[in-house]
Amino acid sequence: MVSMSLVTNVVFFCIGSVIGHIGPRLPTLFMTRAKGFNLRFEPHPEPVTLSPYLTQRVLHMRTFYWLSLVLATIVLIFGAASLRWGSASFGFGLWLAASWLALSRVQTSLGGRSGPWTKAMAVELQLVMNRASGQQACCAMPLPVWHLQAVQCRHCKAVLAPLARPDLGRPRSDGRLRGFLRMLITDGYPLAEPLKVDSTSEE
Repeated sequence: MVSMSLVTNVVFFCIGSVIGHIGPRLPTLFMTRAKGFNLRFEPHPEPVTLSPYLTQRVLHMRTFYWLSLVLATIVLIFGAASLRWGSASFGFGLWLAASWLALSRVQTSLGGRSGPWTKAMAVELQLVMNRASGQQACCAMPLPVWHLQAVQCRHCKAVLAPLARPDLGRPRSDGRLRGFLRMLITDGYPLAEPLKVDSTSEE
């Protein structure tokens, strides 16, 4: 009887933890994955051509990232209600997972590691497009595209910005399940470090 009760509590705790971990991240996991939201972007994992739509996508993903803090607060409220009037193990699972997410977001806002999508990133992409269309263009036919580790010109291969590419909300080529798990693990952060540019080689 005791062992069955323990197993039941562990199961409810695990269910609460999964819901608390996935629930606040639902916007970044699903909101932009539909095909209709990605008609203007190359399919994953191809490099993405810089455009105002890409800048807008980065800002949307940034909004969804911070929206998870609001959703985590709602999960914490449900967890508190479950601790008070329902299953304590289920409520504790909700609390543990959601509070971990909330703490990570608060740490980001207080000067820790920046989020995977930032306003500075969107500004940098816009500046690269401005330079490519002006007198500072890298070649006669500049076409900036965003690779995993940097923004480069598709034609002359010049590195225009050493900016690692985060998840951009495209349907993933590795399938829904693998993409879903990878997003849960990485939280949208780039899978590669920014490309290191040797400044001495440019002189």
